[in-house]
Amino acid sequence: MPGGLAVFDYNNDGQPDLFFANGAELPTYRKSGPKYWNRLYRNEGGFRFTDVTAAAGLAGEGFAFGAAAADYDNDGFIDLFVPALPSSKLYRNKGDGTFAEIPLPATGPWTIAAGWFDYDRDGRQDLFVVNYLNWSPANNPWCGEKSKDLRVYCHPRHFKSTANQLLRNKGGGTFEDVSKSSGLAAFPGKGMSVAIADYDADGFLDAFVTNDGLPNSLFRNKGNGTFEEVAFAAGVALPDRGLAISSMGTDFRDYDNDGRPDLIVTALAGESFPLFRNLGKGQFQEATTTARLAPLAARRSGWGVAIADFDNDGRKDLFTANSHVNDMIGSTSSDLYLLANSVFQNKDGKSFVDVTPGSQELSSQAAAHRGAVAADLDGDGRLDLVVTALGAPARIWRNTTASGNNWVTVPAPLNASVAIGGQTNLASSSVGYSSAAVGPVHFGLGAVAGPLDATVTISGATSSRRVSIRQ
Repeated sequence: MPGGLAVFDYNNDGQPDLFFANGAELPTYRKSGPKYWNRLYRNEGGFRFTDVTAAAGLAGEGFAFGAAAADYDNDGFIDLFVPALPSSKLYRNKGDGTFAEIPLPATGPWTIAAGWFDYDRDGRQDLFVVNYLNWSPANNPWCGEKSKDLRVYCHPRHFKSTANQLLRNKGGGTFEDVSKSSGLAAFPGKGMSVAIADYDADGFLDAFVTNDGLPNSLFRNKGNGTFEEVAFAAGVALPDRGLAISSMGTDFRDYDNDGRPDLIVTALAGESFPLFRNLGKGQFQEATTTARLAPLAARRSGWGVAIADFDNDGRKDLFTANSHVNDMIGSTSSDLYLLANSVFQNKDGKSFVDVTPGSQELSSQAAAHRGAVAADLDGDGRLDLVVTALGAPARIWRNTTASGNNWVTVPAPLNASVAIGGQTNLASSSVGYSSAAVGPVHFGLGAVAGPLDATVTISGATSSRRVSIRQ
């Protein structure tokens, strides 16, 4: 279940740095040695990174699963929340290369992901906490086939659901748990990841949560400090076939350039990767089949996912970090545990093709992949990939696409919607599976060469600025 990461510029030198969540001993949850530390790598440029974990004070405690990054105290430095067992941690970036732990209300029982957003529009980033299920080393039943001495991970149905939480930022480094008063506590699930967007364009940010083996949740922000759960009414609770799936990672971005954020969800082999197209007026329609994604994902199991323009042609593509959850799946079926990752190219704004074989090395590297983040690590205008794997090294995939297309990046407030040249993208921090990416919003522009006006919308307010195109 671990493997989330964060890409953010912790020291404000203009280069994105890398943070990896790491596990611990079980059943003690102790990081008893450096091999269990969480890791922070400073970007030195030219795809060279320096491990600064110890100096930054981010080795951490407990069994960590991922990361959520944002400047919660508005001091100009990105801070870090790390979901973990037995307790999650919030680290304040002190601006001198070090971090300090900040007390938080209790989360859990098993916090697996989180996302930052200003749900009440008071100018401070609040924390949406995703809780999985009620498991512990002491509550770990035997599942599998005893006659064959074949033990496997238990299905989520063997454990009780838990509700997500909302921690309101009160300022001054303090937070309060408003899960009950906001309405979130009334909807228990088995959350895996969260994506933030104003999907209905009412000026208030909403939250979509993937649930493992249960219908997904869409929490619509009513604008009065409360949320209503509308996933069934909006059409994103289940795929069209009506069965709950093992929803893993998610991303909330406009893949078809109609100005509205759409949703992608990764799941296990045989469940496809459901793609929900935003129709407007609060409604979505599953487009997995019409986008030709269904057959491409049929035998794949995915975790991290990114909707991003990897060839800068103005159409956002898909990347999925793949692996089955069950390391014994090959003993009971034809599915595989270790898988290569996937790249699906957006050909016309409506459909995708599998271009993974075009990257021979990527298509041959099978592993238990988990977290994934797309970011331009070397400033060359091409989005690279950082991917984690269980029991294996993390990998950086350098984007070597020779497209000749132009591009631009637009600085924007967290969770703002940015429109430029007929495209819309989000300055969202929460991406994929329990991962985060903070930085300017990237747009591929194809052959467009002249200056363009970018429109930035946040909390219903819109501003414009002229940006220069880069080649």
